[in-house]
Amino acid sequence: MAFYRIGEQQIEYTLRRSPNARKASLSVTPQSFELLVPEGATDEQINAVLERRRAWIFETVQHMQERAKAQTRVYQFVTGAKIPYRGRMTRLAIEPFDGSLVEVSFRNGFQIRKPSYLPPGSSDTIIESALRLWLKRRMRDDARDFVRRHGERHGLKPRGVQIKDQKHIWGSCGQDRQINLNWHLIFAPKPVLEYAVVHEMCHLKHRNHEPEFWNLVGRVLPDWETRKDWLDKNEHMLGWEKVEPSV
Repeated sequence: MAFYRIGEQQIEYTLRRSPNARKASLSVTPQSFELLVPEGATDEQINAVLERRRAWIFETVQHMQERAKAQTRVYQFVTGAKIPYRGRMTRLAIEPFDGSLVEVSFRNGFQIRKPSYLPPGSSDTIIESALRLWLKRRMRDDARDFVRRHGERHGLKPRGVQIKDQKHIWGSCGQDRQINLNWHLIFAPKPVLEYAVVHEMCHLKHRNHEPEFWNLVGRVLPDWETRKDWLDKNEHMLGWEKVEPSV
Protein backbone atom coordinates (compact mmCIF):
# COMPACT_ATOMS: atom_id res chain seq x y z
CA MET A 1 0.00 0.00 0.00
CA ALA A 2 1.39 3.40 -1.03
CA PHE A 3 0.25 6.96 -0.34
CA TYR A 4 -0.64 9.69 -2.82
CA ARG A 5 -0.49 13.25 -1.50
CA ILE A 6 -2.98 15.85 -2.66
CA GLY A 7 -2.39 19.11 -0.81
CA GLU A 8 -2.46 18.30 2.90
CA GLN A 9 -4.26 15.00 2.40
CA GLN A 10 -2.56 11.62 2.04
CA ILE A 11 -4.69 8.98 0.32
CA GLU A 12 -3.82 5.30 0.42
CA TYR A 13 -3.66 3.61 -2.95
CA THR A 14 -2.82 0.26 -4.49
CA LEU A 15 -1.09 -0.18 -7.84
CA ARG A 16 -2.12 -3.32 -9.70
CA ARG A 17 -0.66 -4.48 -13.02
CA SER A 18 -2.65 -6.75 -15.31
CA PRO A 19 -1.77 -8.36 -18.64
CA ASN A 20 -5.42 -7.93 -19.63
CA ALA A 21 -5.60 -4.17 -19.02
CA ARG A 22 -5.47 -2.14 -22.21
CA LYS A 23 -5.43 1.22 -20.44
CA ALA A 24 -5.25 2.62 -16.93
CA SER A 25 -8.39 2.65 -14.78
CA LEU A 26 -9.19 3.86 -11.28
CA SER A 27 -11.54 2.55 -8.60
CA VAL A 28 -12.15 4.56 -5.45
CA THR A 29 -13.40 3.90 -1.91
CA PRO A 30 -13.88 6.46 0.89
CA GLN A 31 -10.43 5.61 2.29
CA SER A 32 -8.31 4.70 -0.74
CA PHE A 33 -8.14 4.03 -4.45
CA GLU A 34 -6.74 1.39 -6.76
CA LEU A 35 -4.93 2.12 -10.02
CA LEU A 36 -5.04 -0.70 -12.55
CA VAL A 37 -2.50 -0.42 -15.37
CA PRO A 38 -1.25 -2.58 -18.25
CA GLU A 39 1.54 -4.91 -17.20
CA GLY A 40 4.21 -2.98 -19.11
CA ALA A 41 3.29 0.52 -17.88
CA THR A 42 6.34 2.58 -16.91
CA ASP A 43 6.71 4.73 -13.79
CA GLU A 44 6.48 7.84 -15.98
CA GLN A 45 3.19 6.66 -17.50
CA ILE A 46 1.78 5.80 -14.07
CA ASN A 47 2.77 9.18 -12.63
CA ALA A 48 1.23 10.90 -15.66
CA VAL A 49 -2.09 9.15 -15.05
CA LEU A 50 -2.04 10.12 -11.36
CA GLU A 51 -1.24 13.72 -12.18
CA ARG A 52 -3.88 13.92 -14.93
CA ARG A 53 -6.58 12.49 -12.66
CA ARG A 54 -5.41 14.31 -9.53
CA ALA A 55 -8.44 16.59 -9.15
CA TRP A 56 -10.85 13.77 -9.99
CA ILE A 57 -9.29 11.47 -7.37
CA PHE A 58 -9.53 14.14 -4.68
CA GLU A 59 -13.13 15.09 -5.50
CA THR A 60 -14.25 11.46 -5.74
CA VAL A 61 -12.66 10.43 -2.45
CA GLN A 62 -14.20 13.46 -0.72
CA HIS A 63 -17.60 12.72 -2.26
CA MET A 64 -17.47 9.08 -1.19
CA GLN A 65 -16.44 10.03 2.34
CA GLU A 66 -19.52 12.23 2.58
CA ARG A 67 -21.71 9.42 1.30
CA ALA A 68 -20.12 6.95 3.72
CA LYS A 69 -21.27 9.17 6.59
CA ALA A 70 -24.83 8.46 5.48
CA GLN A 71 -24.36 4.69 5.80
CA THR A 72 -26.76 2.87 8.08
CA ARG A 73 -25.53 2.75 11.68
CA VAL A 74 -26.54 -0.10 13.92
CA TYR A 75 -26.07 0.40 17.65
CA GLN A 76 -27.60 -2.89 18.78
CA PHE A 77 -29.08 -5.90 17.03
CA VAL A 78 -32.36 -5.78 18.93
CA THR A 79 -36.04 -5.82 18.01
CA GLY A 80 -36.87 -2.66 16.11
CA ALA A 81 -33.38 -2.09 14.69
CA LYS A 82 -33.23 -1.83 10.90
CA ILE A 83 -30.71 -2.87 8.27
CA PRO A 84 -30.79 -2.46 4.47
CA TYR A 85 -31.92 -5.45 2.41
CA ARG A 86 -32.70 -5.47 -1.31
CA GLY A 87 -32.82 -1.68 -1.47
CA ARG A 88 -35.09 -1.13 1.54
CA MET A 89 -34.64 -0.64 5.26
CA THR A 90 -35.83 -3.82 6.95
CA ARG A 91 -36.81 -4.36 10.58
CA LEU A 92 -35.30 -6.96 12.89
CA ALA A 93 -37.36 -8.98 15.37
CA ILE A 94 -35.26 -10.82 17.98
CA GLU A 95 -36.73 -13.67 20.02
CA PRO A 96 -34.95 -15.83 22.62
CA PHE A 97 -35.48 -19.60 22.41
CA ASP A 98 -34.06 -22.83 23.79
CA GLY A 99 -31.85 -23.70 20.82
CA SER A 100 -28.06 -23.61 20.72
CA LEU A 101 -27.50 -21.57 17.52
CA VAL A 102 -28.84 -18.28 16.18
CA GLU A 103 -31.53 -18.88 13.54
CA VAL A 104 -32.30 -16.30 10.83
CA SER A 105 -35.37 -16.24 8.58
CA PHE A 106 -37.14 -13.59 6.52
CA ARG A 107 -40.84 -12.85 6.28
CA ASN A 108 -41.71 -9.16 5.85
CA GLY A 109 -38.63 -8.50 7.96
CA PHE A 110 -35.89 -10.49 9.65
CA GLN A 111 -36.97 -12.97 12.31
CA ILE A 112 -33.98 -13.90 14.45
CA ARG A 113 -34.10 -16.49 17.21
CA LYS A 114 -31.19 -16.40 19.62
CA PRO A 115 -30.27 -18.88 22.37
CA SER A 116 -31.68 -17.77 25.71
CA TYR A 117 -28.36 -18.36 27.45
CA LEU A 118 -26.48 -15.77 25.36
CA PRO A 119 -25.15 -13.01 27.63
CA PRO A 120 -25.95 -9.44 26.50
CA GLY A 121 -22.27 -8.69 26.00
CA SER A 122 -21.79 -11.30 23.25
CA SER A 123 -25.31 -11.37 21.80
CA ASP A 124 -24.71 -8.52 19.31
CA THR A 125 -21.57 -10.04 17.81
CA ILE A 126 -23.14 -13.48 17.38
CA ILE A 127 -26.35 -12.13 15.84
CA GLU A 128 -24.39 -9.91 13.43
CA SER A 129 -22.25 -12.88 12.37
CA ALA A 130 -25.31 -15.06 11.78
CA LEU A 131 -26.98 -12.30 9.75
CA ARG A 132 -23.90 -11.87 7.55
CA LEU A 133 -23.75 -15.60 6.89
CA TRP A 134 -27.46 -15.75 6.01
CA LEU A 135 -27.14 -12.76 3.66
CA LYS A 136 -24.09 -14.20 1.90
CA ARG A 137 -25.87 -17.50 1.33
CA ARG A 138 -28.95 -15.74 -0.06
CA MET A 139 -26.69 -13.67 -2.31
CA ARG A 140 -24.96 -16.83 -3.59
CA ASP A 141 -28.29 -18.49 -4.36
CA ASP A 142 -29.61 -15.40 -6.17
CA ALA A 143 -26.42 -15.05 -8.21
CA ARG A 144 -26.52 -18.68 -9.29
CA ASP A 145 -30.15 -18.28 -10.33
CA PHE A 146 -29.18 -15.35 -12.57
CA VAL A 147 -26.34 -17.36 -14.09
CA ARG A 148 -28.76 -20.16 -14.92
CA ARG A 149 -31.29 -17.70 -16.34
CA HIS A 150 -28.90 -15.91 -18.71
CA GLY A 151 -25.88 -18.17 -19.15
CA GLU A 152 -26.92 -20.86 -21.61
CA ARG A 153 -29.12 -18.56 -23.69
CA HIS A 154 -26.23 -16.16 -24.35
CA GLY A 155 -23.32 -18.59 -24.30
CA LEU A 156 -21.98 -17.20 -21.01
CA LYS A 157 -21.04 -20.06 -18.74
CA PRO A 158 -18.75 -19.26 -15.79
CA ARG A 159 -16.88 -22.01 -14.00
CA GLY A 160 -18.49 -20.95 -10.75
CA VAL A 161 -19.64 -18.05 -8.56
CA GLN A 162 -17.96 -16.98 -5.33
CA ILE A 163 -19.24 -14.42 -2.83
CA LYS A 164 -16.40 -12.39 -1.34
CA ASP A 165 -15.50 -9.43 0.86
CA GLN A 166 -14.10 -7.06 -1.78
CA LYS A 167 -12.99 -3.56 -0.84
CA HIS A 168 -12.69 -1.80 -4.17
CA ILE A 169 -14.97 -3.52 -6.65
CA TRP A 170 -18.46 -4.98 -6.99
CA GLY A 171 -17.27 -7.99 -8.94
CA SER A 172 -14.57 -9.57 -11.08
CA CYS A 173 -14.19 -12.31 -13.64
CA GLY A 174 -10.94 -14.26 -13.53
CA GLN A 175 -9.02 -15.90 -16.34
CA ASP A 176 -10.22 -19.20 -14.87
CA ARG A 177 -13.81 -18.09 -15.73
CA GLN A 178 -14.64 -17.81 -12.03
CA ILE A 179 -16.98 -14.94 -11.17
CA ASN A 180 -16.43 -13.16 -7.85
CA LEU A 181 -19.09 -10.87 -6.38
CA ASN A 182 -19.00 -8.42 -3.49
CA TRP A 183 -21.45 -9.69 -0.87
CA HIS A 184 -22.68 -6.15 -0.18
CA LEU A 185 -24.70 -6.38 -3.39
CA ILE A 186 -27.33 -8.28 -1.37
CA PHE A 187 -28.32 -4.89 0.07
CA ALA A 188 -29.22 -3.60 -3.42
CA PRO A 189 -32.55 -4.25 -5.18
CA LYS A 190 -32.59 -7.62 -6.89
CA PRO A 191 -32.49 -6.13 -10.44
CA VAL A 192 -29.27 -4.30 -9.48
CA LEU A 193 -27.70 -7.54 -8.28
CA GLU A 194 -28.80 -9.13 -11.56
CA TYR A 195 -26.99 -6.36 -13.46
CA ALA A 196 -23.78 -6.97 -11.48
CA VAL A 197 -23.93 -10.71 -12.24
CA VAL A 198 -24.59 -10.13 -15.94
CA HIS A 199 -21.81 -7.53 -16.08
CA GLU A 200 -19.26 -10.09 -14.88
CA MET A 201 -20.71 -12.83 -17.11
CA CYS A 202 -20.22 -10.60 -20.16
CA HIS A 203 -16.54 -10.34 -19.27
CA LEU A 204 -16.30 -14.02 -20.21
CA LYS A 205 -16.46 -12.81 -23.83
CA HIS A 206 -15.07 -9.27 -23.56
CA ARG A 207 -12.35 -8.61 -21.00
CA ASN A 208 -12.52 -4.83 -21.29
CA HIS A 209 -15.24 -2.16 -21.29
CA GLU A 210 -15.13 -1.39 -25.00
CA PRO A 211 -18.42 -0.83 -26.91
CA GLU A 212 -18.67 -4.53 -27.78
CA PHE A 213 -18.87 -5.32 -24.08
CA TRP A 214 -21.67 -2.87 -23.37
CA ASN A 215 -23.54 -4.02 -26.48
CA LEU A 216 -23.52 -7.54 -25.07
CA VAL A 217 -24.70 -6.32 -21.66
CA GLY A 218 -27.52 -4.49 -23.46
CA ARG A 219 -28.59 -7.61 -25.33
CA VAL A 220 -28.91 -9.47 -22.03
CA LEU A 221 -30.40 -6.59 -20.01
CA PRO A 222 -31.80 -3.78 -22.18
CA ASP A 223 -32.30 -1.52 -19.13
CA TRP A 224 -28.81 -2.06 -17.70
CA GLU A 225 -28.09 1.69 -17.55
CA THR A 226 -30.95 2.29 -15.09
CA ARG A 227 -29.69 -0.51 -12.87
CA LYS A 228 -26.08 0.70 -13.03
CA ASP A 229 -27.22 4.24 -12.25
CA TRP A 230 -28.95 3.04 -9.06
CA LEU A 231 -25.75 1.29 -7.97
CA ASP A 232 -23.62 4.36 -8.67
CA LYS A 233 -25.95 6.66 -6.70
CA ASN A 234 -26.81 4.43 -3.76
CA GLU A 235 -23.66 2.54 -2.89
CA HIS A 236 -23.69 4.18 0.55
CA MET A 237 -26.80 2.08 1.33
CA LEU A 238 -25.03 -1.19 0.72
CA GLY A 239 -24.12 -2.30 4.20
CA TRP A 240 -24.14 -1.12 7.77
CA GLU A 241 -21.68 0.28 10.26
CA LYS A 242 -21.76 -1.25 13.72
CA VAL A 243 -21.39 1.55 16.22
CA GLU A 244 -20.04 0.52 19.60
CA PRO A 245 -21.69 2.22 22.58
CA SER A 246 -19.55 4.89 24.18
CA VAL A 247 -18.28 4.09 27.66
